[in-house]
Amino acid sequence: MTTAAAVSRRAVARMEWRKLRTVRSTWWIMLVFAAAMVGLAALAGATGPKISGPSSYDPTANSLLGGDVGQLVFGILGVLTLSAEFSSGSIRATFAAVPRRGRVLAAKAAVLAAITFVVGVAGTFAGFAAFAAAAPPGVPHDSLGHPGVLRALLLGAAYFSLIALIGLGLAAVIRHTAGAISAIVAVVFLLPLVLLPLGKHIPAAKFLPENIAVNSLIAVKPVAGAMSAGAGFAVLCLYAAAALAAGGWALTRRDA
Repeated sequence: MTTAAAVSRRAVARMEWRKLRTVRSTWWIMLVFAAAMVGLAALAGATGPKISGPSSYDPTANSLLGGDVGQLVFGILGVLTLSAEFSSGSIRATFAAVPRRGRVLAAKAAVLAAITFVVGVAGTFAGFAAFAAAAPPGVPHDSLGHPGVLRALLLGAAYFSLIALIGLGLAAVIRHTAGAISAIVAVVFLLPLVLLPLGKHIPAAKFLPENIAVNSLIAVKPVAGAMSAGAGFAVLCLYAAAALAAGGWALTRRDA
């Protein structure tokens, strides 16, 4: 017997994919992301130091300067994936079609993670190429064959996906678009700025998402005092899992 409660996971995922790709804001966010990744990478390459520059200069990390914009827009995309339905009231129709709210959140998370990772990979590789193309003779730049470069590009893309999932979890808890966006901005941008003057004296600062991304995930040259890329990635996965778990708990215990 076919009932609303028996809607398959695949059908729910298809429904969420259709929603995400038919919303105009999704494509605007992707466009802003692409422009930031390519434009800032080209600028960084064109203004990079010559070979005689500092030995700590990390060309790959500098080719991903657009990630500051990327984490913001993908965090917003994660929020809008759910909060827009609460704002419009269409979430009631979604829950009527799929009463198992946890399944709805899981489908949203799977679709969001997949599309942001694919776009993130395209963005990191495009930024890497734009940096090399814009760098004048004498400015160092890496190749994909250099140790750590491919890992940095892929983990940089994964970082965008994890930030989007954190935004989705926050939206499930807060439900209001402005409030959830404010929360993701505070977590990603404001906390590092507030703690920056005291960073050397607060060990917890290295566990902030942006610091993990800059010092662990996209860094090819080791950063003193930073956790390893694997450890940083694991911590970010825990953050995303915690946000989604809190969101799932909130969805099942509050009215739509």
